[in-house]
Amino acid sequence: MNEKIKLLILFGGTSSEHEISRKSTASVLRNLDKSKYEIYCVGITKEGKWILTEAPTEKIEDGSWEKKVGNKEVSISPSREVHGIRYLRGKEVRIDCAFPILHGKYGEDGTVQGILEIAGIPYVGSGVLASAACMDKAVTKIIAKDAGILQAGYHETNLNRFSSDPTEEIKEIDRKFKGKFPLFVKPANAGSSVGVSKVHNEGELAGGLEAAFAEDKKAIIEEAITGRELEVAVLGNNSPQASPVGEIISAGEFYDYKSKYEDVKSETRIPDDLPEKAVEELRATAVKVFCIMGCRGFARVDFFYSDKGEVIFNEINTIPGFTAISMYPKLWEAAGLSYRELIDKLIELALERE
Repeated sequence: MNEKIKLLILFGGTSSEHEISRKSTASVLRNLDKSKYEIYCVGITKEGKWILTEAPTEKIEDGSWEKKVGNKEVSISPSREVHGIRYLRGKEVRIDCAFPILHGKYGEDGTVQGILEIAGIPYVGSGVLASAACMDKAVTKIIAKDAGILQAGYHETNLNRFSSDPTEEIKEIDRKFKGKFPLFVKPANAGSSVGVSKVHNEGELAGGLEAAFAEDKKAIIEEAITGRELEVAVLGNNSPQASPVGEIISAGEFYDYKSKYEDVKSETRIPDDLPEKAVEELRATAVKVFCIMGCRGFARVDFFYSDKGEVIFNEINTIPGFTAISMYPKLWEAAGLSYRELIDKLIELALERE
């Protein structure tokens, strides 16, 4: 009988997406093939403690895992000889592969990936540079622009510039977009639409920027695109493949945090009314973006399909949501790859990198 793969699941984190990470982790745990993997779950609390827990899946999902008797503080050892986690009292566990299910800052932005690289532990998903570049929407836009990828018009700003002269910065934004509204204001480094605002006039810009700066010191202002919100899942290392195209039907004015996770009227679907040429372009562009950003393993690439029939790149997510309702696993299920098979494939791709 083959020896089980020692799999480290990292979840939680100190970002504003802590709760979503727990939900994604619960879905992964419910679908992991326990006959293949020896699972070690390490939760990172909002305060930044790393805790090895044997809490049941439902306790991880609702957050009460932190109170589990027997929890032990651990760290990832930087020593490649250890190649795993170290209990604070000195015990060590060698890990074969890590699966960071950490959304947002300090998990999706290359920081945890850097720790795993130093430790020599293979892990699911993109490396340090790709994770950092994809997390930063401003950097992503620069790379995409250089590659000739069509995207919405945008303006980048930062907290220092805005704080120094808010009136002048708002005037600069108004000049950039020639007085056209609505606009979207986003923190450059955040996910799950946390800190994102749709502003309808100049008077709302300051509030939108303040909401964005609560998440990051850098912000992106984008023109609003009239059209459909579409997503493509990409899977692979050197020869990545694109999934069928999925569509977001938001219950709110736009697909914000509440619409994604709280409003049952929001839905995702596999559309059957898109022109074949548009589907081909969406899938090809998703793979192109994945490759130019240097991604590995998996990512979800988001687009707008404008009323003019244009495929417009929006953003890329290197650790997409993995909850029961998340688009990424749903798209691969539509392609014939089950949730359990998808997890196995992601771990297989991670181990290819050794």
